[in-house]
Amino acid sequence: MGLLTGKTALVTGASKGIGRAIATKMAQEGANVAFTYLSSVEKGEALEKELAAFGIKAKGFRSNAAEFAAAEELVTAVVAEFGSLDILVNNAGITRDNLLMRMSEEMWDDVINVNLKSCFNTVKAATRTMMKQRAGSIINITSVVGLKGNAGQANYAASKAGIIGFTKSVALELGSRGIRSNAVAPGFIETEMTDALDEKTVQSWRDAIPLKRGGSPEDVANVCLFLASDMSAYVTGQTLQVDGGMLT
Repeated sequence: MGLLTGKTALVTGASKGIGRAIATKMAQEGANVAFTYLSSVEKGEALEKELAAFGIKAKGFRSNAAEFAAAEELVTAVVAEFGSLDILVNNAGITRDNLLMRMSEEMWDDVINVNLKSCFNTVKAATRTMMKQRAGSIINITSVVGLKGNAGQANYAASKAGIIGFTKSVALELGSRGIRSNAVAPGFIETEMTDALDEKTVQSWRDAIPLKRGGSPEDVANVCLFLASDMSAYVTGQTLQVDGGMLT
């Protein structure tokens, strides 16, 4: 029996990278998994089949969590389909990098809406169900950039720092109802995006990390599993860094 057997997890932005690894880990541990994607229907259907192979129920939803009404419709559909919502993982995110002097209002708004507002949208939509259950685990994916900032990423840093503050506030508001709220802050994680970068640049980043390697999506997924499961029953309001010691 897995750590999450009988539970239902919703993972946003799960079509690739960290989100895909989180959805897969949840399914491996027995959770039924709902997930969202924005672009490829084919990729969504393929992930459904991959997750279902673990003997659980899986369903993808093409949804934009940055839209308030869409998030409400999503959560309603998930609860109707699965009967409960025990774990919410807010992973959907984008970057629109540029120096502040060159950053447009649209670049700022896009990142804030997708990264930060989406967390508010889905958490607000899920709260009623979790309060009725008097149980739930909310996991918001932030970043080490939200903890230390980064030149050229003022919008991204602001969105990720906002997630940390939001996560703590939710923990304080909903703790008495048995709902836990935590954040996970990945550092340098090697994904399809980093595969396209110059190897010398990537190696220099690895060398600057105390553990001397980049993280994997599975490294992040393992921490999310801990926070989703009863192993972390007394953990709430925290931000767990998955960064190989980068910020130490």
